[in-house]
Amino acid sequence: MLKFKGGCDNQKGEFFAMTRWVVWWMMLSVATLFARPIQLKTSSGTLYGTLEVPSNTPCPVVLIIAGSGPTDRNGNSPTLAGPNNHLKLLAQALRKNHIASLRYDKRGIGKSRAAGPQEADLRFDDYVQDAVQWCKKLNRDPRFDKLIVMGHSEGSLIGILAAQEISVDGFISIAGVGRRASTLIIDQIRNKVPDTTLQKSKQIIDSLLAKQTVADVPSDMNILFRPSVQPYLISWFQYEPTKEIAKLEVPTLIVQGTTDMQVPIHDAKLLSRAKPDARLKMIPGMNHILKSVDRDQKAQFDSYSNPDLPVNSQLIDCLADFVKDLETHTAQ
Repeated sequence: MLKFKGGCDNQKGEFFAMTRWVVWWMMLSVATLFARPIQLKTSSGTLYGTLEVPSNTPCPVVLIIAGSGPTDRNGNSPTLAGPNNHLKLLAQALRKNHIASLRYDKRGIGKSRAAGPQEADLRFDDYVQDAVQWCKKLNRDPRFDKLIVMGHSEGSLIGILAAQEISVDGFISIAGVGRRASTLIIDQIRNKVPDTTLQKSKQIIDSLLAKQTVADVPSDMNILFRPSVQPYLISWFQYEPTKEIAKLEVPTLIVQGTTDMQVPIHDAKLLSRAKPDARLKMIPGMNHILKSVDRDQKAQFDSYSNPDLPVNSQLIDCLADFVKDLETHTAQ
């Protein structure tokens, strides 16, 4: 084996260092070429997103709406140990299939934090109207010939409601909940809290369903029902996903992973029954963040902070087929 000696060792080291820098620069340049920042001006501040556009245009574009909590445009949350990038990976995979996408930080989250109101002033419809405005912006862009709204988890209901208000060519629900949010909360805390807490939670929810706030909230339930969040819950509770998805008059795809530990298969079936003409796709072995993970608790937990774990390939194929079918149907 030949070995570099003396000055050659330094030259070899410098060569490999330069090579790594060139490769990194090329990768960054390619990513920048396809992924561009985009803004949406609103009355309460600017929303920020990322627009991924393939080299072929005009092409279809997908508006990606993130799930609940402080989940940003890439699918990451400060509550987790690290990033998982599931929405970023999803967008990049769509682009490789010649499908553009726009993902964004919802108001009050990520770079859009300044556009978020005080918690007591936030309403579920604020998220819906933001999605509507993003759709209008995309509809005006001549690079796109089809607009599809895609909502993940809580974003599914936001997308359903937005798709009722604006002209779109299709809707996709991924890991969407089929139950009213008030029912969802009770189901999530059942068997996890004392019976007295469960019964008190039901009483509070009944009041919120009647659009009446509750001043006296036990300290151990403050995280769920603190007074400042109650107006948002009231606005969220009024919507029943099954009734809302039934109103859609565009081609619809409902996708659910079989190893999703947050949203069970039952929810996808509820949505499917409410809209029988929708396409239902169960993805074997896909968890809530769209990655191939079995039901092992540690594997599930680790996946939420693993950006190197790719998005499920069957999901990408399913989404690409649905979008391409929309284009074929229009062409006929």
